Amino acid sequence: MKPMPKGFLWGGATADFQYEGGFNEGGRGLLSHDYETDGTHSTPRTHTMRMPDGSIIRPASSFFFAEAVPQQAQPVFLEDQYYPSHKAVDFYHRYKEDIALMAEMGFNVFRFSICWSRIFPTGDEDEPNREGIAFYEDVIRELKKHGMEPLITICHDEMPMELALKYDGWSSRHLIDCYLRYCKALFEAFGNHCRYWLTFNEINAVRGFGPCGTRDSSSPTHYQAVHHMFVASAKAVALGHAMMPQAMFGTMYAMSELYPATCKPEDMFRHMQVRRENWYFIDTMARGRYPAYAKDLLERRGVAGIKMEEGDEQALLEGTLDFVSFSYYRSNTVKAGDPSFTVGGSPNPYLESTAWGWPVDPLGLRYCMNEIYDRIQKPVFIVENGLGAIDEADENGYVEDDYRIDYLQKHLAEMNNAVNIDGVDCIGYTMWAPIDLVSLSTGEMKKRYGFVYVDMDDKGNGTLRRSRKKSFSWMKRVIETNGASLDE
Repeated sequence: MKPMPKGFLWGGATADFQYEGGFNEGGRGLLSHDYETDGTHSTPRTHTMRMPDGSIIRPASSFFFAEAVPQQAQPVFLEDQYYPSHKAVDFYHRYKEDIALMAEMGFNVFRFSICWSRIFPTGDEDEPNREGIAFYEDVIRELKKHGMEPLITICHDEMPMELALKYDGWSSRHLIDCYLRYCKALFEAFGNHCRYWLTFNEINAVRGFGPCGTRDSSSPTHYQAVHHMFVASAKAVALGHAMMPQAMFGTMYAMSELYPATCKPEDMFRHMQVRRENWYFIDTMARGRYPAYAKDLLERRGVAGIKMEEGDEQALLEGTLDFVSFSYYRSNTVKAGDPSFTVGGSPNPYLESTAWGWPVDPLGLRYCMNEIYDRIQKPVFIVENGLGAIDEADENGYVEDDYRIDYLQKHLAEMNNAVNIDGVDCIGYTMWAPIDLVSLSTGEMKKRYGFVYVDMDDKGNGTLRRSRKKSFSWMKRVIETNGASLDE
């Protein structure tokens, strides 16, 4: 197998509320995910929040299953509940140790997200919190010391809680101004040291209160909120290019590959319709205009139209993305009559699944890379991929995770094929997540992804000791050979 092109970026990816911790430290404000429990009472792919009357709602985790948050009601913290974002796995205090472990594997890039409420505690301040800026300056300095490029996610499915409660999140255009003020503060503080930026995370998959701040998750509210996010992203890209000419911007999309269940014409047509639910986001942000099929898509979703203000269309055109980044974990199938979805779909009899029911499809990654590159003609960047599994550690914290090695070997080999055989321009690969962290989709620690085991259970009990898994040394070898060892 040929090595990847010179300068290819190898690394890992995390999200602050799943990884960072440091709740109520360094001037950090409340975050829209801070009230979510560990999932004890939740259904699949959702978290829960407790309301003042003791009721449980599931508004947070997106994937189109969010419940409405009652008007005027504010969630509460209860002593008998565990809130994972408060401690996560404590990167806030252990970042030097974690970065050293990543450097030992040979990473030359690390994708992490800035906690918005650590920079602007309520989101409405005029000036950033200097303690928050200083923390990320320290993180970036440590990365640079080890030869790693920061890949910064500006907004990873979250916002300051005050913006959600006071303005109903992204349903209000006020958030565009708040977001741009936040971006400007980041660009001023870190722009000389950071080339790669992502404006939003999985913008095509998030919905509801936790990630979007909207009490109502209905389609008319959601797609209007998305429009505001489109405009905010485009204006941030234009601002970033003006302030940092060397910078490159992307937005991250959840891009499970999608196949028609059969070659029946009705199944093929339904496949096109559902696939456009994802293309809608990429086409608008990478090409700078809403696609021709947007009217039909929105009408089928019950949306009469998008309210735009003067200058919005021009902003979209002037703030197109430099590359398309995406997450890839699985593939789906769809047939006539299936509802719209981001994950799920009809069963695929040709694929095996993980313990959480996600089909494993390495070739789908190659397919997806080609599909995006053929359509958009801009570089791609795989910024999430990995296997969530129940790891059994021995007394030393060592895990024989051959299943993870097998998963990654097959997926990375197909990535290599997409680049070296198909000619796809790919900037890099950041595996989710190099250090074990709390799963967003289930609120658990037991769903582990990392090369490094963290001694902590679903309720936050444990020493937080880091220990290398078998996959750690395997990935180190892959990076040393720039991917050439994938067929060993």
